[in-house]
Amino acid sequence: MCHYCGCREIPLIRDYIAEHERATTLGGGALRALEHGDRHTADRLVVEMAGELRSHWRGEENGVFVVMAEADDLYVDYVGTLAAEHRALEAFLERIDLGDPADVQRLRREMADLRDHIAREEDGLFPATLVTLDGPGWNRAMAAWAEAHPDHRPAIG
Repeated sequence: MCHYCGCREIPLIRDYIAEHERATTLGGGALRALEHGDRHTADRLVVEMAGELRSHWRGEENGVFVVMAEADDLYVDYVGTLAAEHRALEAFLERIDLGDPADVQRLRREMADLRDHIAREEDGLFPATLVTLDGPGWNRAMAAWAEAHPDHRPAIG
């Protein structure tokens, strides 16, 4: 995990990272609950994780992904791949059946893939925002986060 560029000090990026941490904690908790035979808890945690990710993805995709792609064509494919990964995981989480051993195995794989996905955002895309986005770009990205999280306040610098 990168800590040298300073992007983690930007409130919007800090919020995204906190959401990543909440989602992976919920998913890991679901897997641990399944290991202990507690499907009820696992189901609840997967539903919570899916909800966390939905608002997170909406804020990212309508905000930082859009403004990064508009600011530099270099990011169009990069954020397009990230958004496609969001959609694939979202589709799986909408139909997951933790009573199906194949779905439990897939959840394990998806959680590993999610950690890789997060690393590409936190160690690639987010640091790039520091040198790519200008004031209006940051404002648009922050507005998209706020729209995706109507019941939450953003982090304060």
